[in-house]
Amino acid sequence: MDQNPTPEFECGNESPSPRSIIFGKYEMGRLLGQGTFAKVYHGKNIVTNESVAIKVISKDQVRKAGMMEQITREISVMRLVRHPNVVELKEVMATRGRIYFVMEYVKGGELFAKVARGRLREDVARKYFQQLISAIDYCHSRGVSHRDLKPENLLLDENGNLKVSDFGLSALPEHLRQDGLLHTQCGTPAYVAPEVLRRKGYDGAKADIWSCGVILFVLISGFLPFLDENVMRMYRKVFKGEFEFPPWFPPEPRRLVSKLLVVDPNKRLTIQGIMRQPWFLKDFKPPLAVTIEAPEQEAFSMGNNESKSTSSPRFYNAFEFISSMSSGFDLSSLFESKRRVGSMFTSKCSASAIVAKIEALAKKLNFQVSAKEFMVKMRGRSEGRKGKLTVAVEVFEVAPEVAVVEFSKSSGDTLEYVKFCEEDLRPALKDIVWTWQGENNCQPNVRTQGQNGNCLVYGRNCRYTPPVSFSFRCGQLRTSVELYAPHVTFLLEESVLNVLIRKE
Repeated sequence: MDQNPTPEFECGNESPSPRSIIFGKYEMGRLLGQGTFAKVYHGKNIVTNESVAIKVISKDQVRKAGMMEQITREISVMRLVRHPNVVELKEVMATRGRIYFVMEYVKGGELFAKVARGRLREDVARKYFQQLISAIDYCHSRGVSHRDLKPENLLLDENGNLKVSDFGLSALPEHLRQDGLLHTQCGTPAYVAPEVLRRKGYDGAKADIWSCGVILFVLISGFLPFLDENVMRMYRKVFKGEFEFPPWFPPEPRRLVSKLLVVDPNKRLTIQGIMRQPWFLKDFKPPLAVTIEAPEQEAFSMGNNESKSTSSPRFYNAFEFISSMSSGFDLSSLFESKRRVGSMFTSKCSASAIVAKIEALAKKLNFQVSAKEFMVKMRGRSEGRKGKLTVAVEVFEVAPEVAVVEFSKSSGDTLEYVKFCEEDLRPALKDIVWTWQGENNCQPNVRTQGQNGNCLVYGRNCRYTPPVSFSFRCGQLRTSVELYAPHVTFLLEESVLNVLIRKE
């Protein structure tokens, strides 16, 4: 029996028992706030003494309300979005009855509380707006629309920096319908764009920009632009874009807000347009996460050490080749819902021909290129969201007439790398590619006979009767290899891989 079980921490307990430890890692503290399905507590990592916020969610309540998809979505989004102005999700844990979000502790409170005490000075409002736009720009670059931006969901840390929180209503690209638009009506009415209220399809990013415009108006004026006691009258104002600036509203932010609160989303100022405005650029400091770049030598240089030239590439272990190239051996689908972009392919061309082709592609794409032996590094010349994209390529030998080419990102933005692979790499190399990683022409096939035992291939208990025979087909590959492992023999011959698992 487990000597240190994790206690079920009840959402209803506003005052947890002294020193309540969950998962042997976090000490639960005082209640910070609560919503319909969750309560947020102050917590402390008992190893590092770091303060954290722990959101405790009741699985039963969430299931009964049909909100489990929303919780799953929030986890996915917060893991995807890492930015200095977004609340960081550190980890997610669960018991039979509870889900625990361990998040960055932001102790400055809500921006709403600050605005409720009175309107902000122009320079203070500009700082918060700059940080908000930086965060939302980053979210949009990852395909995430927040859809519930308001001062209540904007937190302030101890240094007065803004942090976007609450991604429960956010949307990802997979939530778009066939028309490429979102259709779920959600958000807080006073901050929601008119196209969302009309119950028609809308662009989530453009709707977020409207909400940012409302927030900027609130920060400087101290009240909402479309406020009305009657909700329907408020909606009519939103639909028509009817609002008035108070006399103290400065002219520059007035012009900016007028470009954001435009009823037609196609005429609304974009994020890029906002970031070009002189008022916005004043004292603007881009977040470190956007400007960080790997050091030149680490990110790009192949090194200056002299080494002996080799006439052939490194040999690729046959079992590595099989497990990498076959989708049947790829267990990522158990944990990931989205297909990963293949970054490895086989080729019948010579290693030197492959290297030459990749070098030519790099130059065509205006990448810097550096080659050494059978390794190539390509570096983009333009700045991306995380500096310049750098891609490493290595060519391996599997058999005399078969090579494996492996790509990896050395530095830069992951989504930019994915786009590079899909739109530039794959089309340009199609004439030298035999098969890409995970394509269906490399599939294992299992036949069993003998007695029950432990499967050494899948690494878990399963029913089989030794000897077990695996068949593996990959094009017309003809070679033989034996993997020296206890009681396991791999034989790749005549396009078929046979795996025999023998008893001791």
